Amino acid sequence: MKFLIFLGTVRDSSPSNPPRLGLRVARACLAQMHQDDVSAELIDPLDFDLEPIFKPHFAYAQGKAPAQLQSLAEKIAAADGYVMVSPEYNHSVSPALAHLLNHFGSSLFSYKPSAIVTYSAGQWGGVRAAVGMRSFLSELGCLPVSAMIHIPKAHEVLAEDGNSLEQIDAEKWMSYFSRTFTQLTWWASAAKNQRNEVDPHKLAPAFKRDPSQRNSPSENSE
Repeated sequence: MKFLIFLGTVRDSSPSNPPRLGLRVARACLAQMHQDDVSAELIDPLDFDLEPIFKPHFAYAQGKAPAQLQSLAEKIAAADGYVMVSPEYNHSVSPALAHLLNHFGSSLFSYKPSAIVTYSAGQWGGVRAAVGMRSFLSELGCLPVSAMIHIPKAHEVLAEDGNSLEQIDAEKWMSYFSRTFTQLTWWASAAKNQRNEVDPHKLAPAFKRDPSQRNSPSENSE
């Protein structure tokens, strides 16, 4: 199975130290997942040169989307599940993560599971961002599993390479991560098997043309 790990930070300034604290969290997720018959790829928003004027992938004519967006769209469609790694900004999800994900329609993510991973330099571990991420990911169609990962004071927990700084706690952190990723891979396997049996997009066609496709029926609807 294939998974994408989305990193939700582009920060390179203080007061955070290190500035891209989430990178070590994403690397820890990558190490936990990329093994046996599971492959995982890190998606870093810094690798995408997004235009300041917002235009999502699905707004381009077929075959006309920028190469970076098209490549990522194909990876999203081919993946079996997703891991979303985010800090907390004003009790909400990272703007960098939301901005990147908003370039793609729910039809690419749908009928697959996701996992929420949050972190902070302080004591809360980004838990308030996770609350909003549940509804955000559900709208994308990649429903999050119930177990989540929250890492307070992540700079004291993980080294730059994603390994635990304290050897004595490494097994505890591995078990903590494993609970969430076990749920994720279980649901991903179940969803993949069912997609192979029945194409969900034929049962419920995706809304791709216009937001009004989501409207409820009314006398004035066309």
